Amino acid sequence: MLNDFINIIGDIISKSGFVIGEYRHFIMIFISCVLFYLAIAKEYEPLLLLPIAFGMLLTNLPGANLYHPELFITESGKIDLIEVFNKGGLLDFLYLGVKFGVYPPLIFLGIGAMTDFGPLLSNPKSILLGAAAQIGIFVTFICALLLGFSEEVAAAIAIIGGADGPTAIYVTTQLAPKMLGPIAIAAYSYMALVPMIQPPIMKLFTTKKERATVMGQLRTVSKREKIIFPVVVTILICLFLPDAAPLVGMLMLGNLFRESGVVERISKTAENELINIITIFLGLSVGATATAENFLNRQTLFVIFLGLAAFSLSTAFGVLFGKIMYYATGGKVNPLIGSAGVSAVPMAARVSQKVASESNPGNFILMHAMGSNIAGVIGSAIAAGIFLAVFR
Repeated sequence: MLNDFINIIGDIISKSGFVIGEYRHFIMIFISCVLFYLAIAKEYEPLLLLPIAFGMLLTNLPGANLYHPELFITESGKIDLIEVFNKGGLLDFLYLGVKFGVYPPLIFLGIGAMTDFGPLLSNPKSILLGAAAQIGIFVTFICALLLGFSEEVAAAIAIIGGADGPTAIYVTTQLAPKMLGPIAIAAYSYMALVPMIQPPIMKLFTTKKERATVMGQLRTVSKREKIIFPVVVTILICLFLPDAAPLVGMLMLGNLFRESGVVERISKTAENELINIITIFLGLSVGATATAENFLNRQTLFVIFLGLAAFSLSTAFGVLFGKIMYYATGGKVNPLIGSAGVSAVPMAARVSQKVASESNPGNFILMHAMGSNIAGVIGSAIAAGIFLAVFR
């Protein structure tokens, strides 16, 4: 009896993660704990960084078998769903929503329902600033190619420059699924660090006089304009660039829910319950792809470096184009609204406001910056559509 008990205990110990785990697993567990700290103590993008960190923790627990990358990354490139249902763990089933491109468009649906496009409609010039900020994406794409990355991986890395996590996840899933973990974590980390990364770049390219520029009051946008806009944008962009339809279409549908005024219940669901549930599933499944084998390599360091370069360049190009508009309009445009052309809504717009108020405490450019911010969301989705159209 005693021998049987000892054998059972010995069998349990021999199968425990402490015994079968490798040093790489424990490094990844430590990294996940660092992300917990950043999400909870520092509140860096906690809504997604927290579930991503927990997904990373779960997938790197030795012997847990919650995620099996070999089921999704095959030589044929096709998924055997029967194999997934027979051998898959919890995170494998959740990851299907990422693999089939379901979660990111649904996140965009919620973002559309939460966002007022009025600042963009009242100041259409903001579209140019949103477009200018996307230049950093394409410059980084070229740099990644020069460093030896394939076109697909280079495109996935470059899209980090848009500071748009769902878009980065969507493009990476379609073009470079093996790189999903590092790219997603880099994208959301830089989104969280917007208040730290952007201000030095903004101040580098502008003078105190330019930062103190006061902009006029935005005009009032009619309800008719707000209803027509998402329909027209969907038609024009998706006819021109069909690969952008899932992201742009869902973004505009969510906004139409908001502005139509006739589906309040659906609108509230999209901006609350739906986006919250999808955020949990997306974060867990993306974090699960950050296995020790995929994450702990030299490529990950390049991804982190290039991601930072992409985001910094996007900010710089946005500010520089804002500077051009400042001189073109005779000093009526504050160049700082150009930095909000990245897609981190509404954080980038708030950073523009903060830096502007440091030079002129009475200055209020937040709504102007929101116009650029919204244009950046649309711009990054278009950039993603271009990459998908060319490389998929």
